[in-house]
Amino acid sequence: MSATNSYASGARRTAGARMLNRMIIYGLLLFFAILYLMPLFVMLVTSFKTMDEIQNGNMLALPSAPTFEPWIKAWGETCVGLTCAGIKGYFWNSIKMVVPAVVISTLLGALNGYVLTKWRFPGHTLVFGLMLFACFIPFQSVLLPMATILGSLGRFGMTLRNTFGVSFGFGNPTVNLVFVHVVYGLGFTTLFFRNFYEAFPTELVKAAQVDGAGFFQIFRRIMLPNSLPIIVVTVIYQFTNIWNDFLFASAYAGTGESMPMTVALNNVVNTSTGVVEYNVNMAAAMIAAMPTLLIYILAGRYFVRGLMAGAVKG
Repeated sequence: MSATNSYASGARRTAGARMLNRMIIYGLLLFFAILYLMPLFVMLVTSFKTMDEIQNGNMLALPSAPTFEPWIKAWGETCVGLTCAGIKGYFWNSIKMVVPAVVISTLLGALNGYVLTKWRFPGHTLVFGLMLFACFIPFQSVLLPMATILGSLGRFGMTLRNTFGVSFGFGNPTVNLVFVHVVYGLGFTTLFFRNFYEAFPTELVKAAQVDGAGFFQIFRRIMLPNSLPIIVVTVIYQFTNIWNDFLFASAYAGTGESMPMTVALNNVVNTSTGVVEYNVNMAAAMIAAMPTLLIYILAGRYFVRGLMAGAVKG
């Protein structure tokens, strides 16, 4: 009887210890989640307040009379530099830059990963090592070499325009940024797809070759349809990096109507046309952050799944 009581008492102590540990863990997680989300909360509530309420109220308080006027003004009326037409044009500039850059870098990364794992060639390890090394090259070190290359492309575009009447996009700031982000992101996309395809059954590729399928047929009909998890990972990673980029954007398209959203947002915040409208600035920042938030909300659950799918071998 005493042994039974002793066992029950020990079980209760173990259960109590587990409950205490769980409470501590979840309490810490909740604390850090609140700490991490606090800036987002301040941005969101401030964007719905009037300037009088911002200047006379509490920064963390909910808006007493919510208004969409700051959002409307940020989208279509706020001054970016000397132009007071809102940020909508620069938002679409970023869309025109991000979509082709993500698509091209993802497809090229998939093709590189396919070649490096299923069509090995002499020196493929060296090639992969060099592309992996490219992932660790800092942004700042490529600014001048890339500017030289873009300058050469711009002169080539001028030659085409003078000869044929069209430049085919060479020298265009948006096309330049697409080129820069494709080149810089190719090492990362190749790494993702190479690790994913390393675990892909080679027997399927050999069976397709026996049936007469060619290089691109295997890639299009076997590899790509089975690559959805890593494609989602690559798209999220590339979209986030390219959309949030400021250094390349300010260096290669930092003036005029072709500047992307991040540069325009910086110019909104630093405008000298009058009083600083914090509600409009916060609304503009929320608009700038909205695409990446939507990407994570819609496809975030596939992100970790895709990373783990490529972590078995590699």
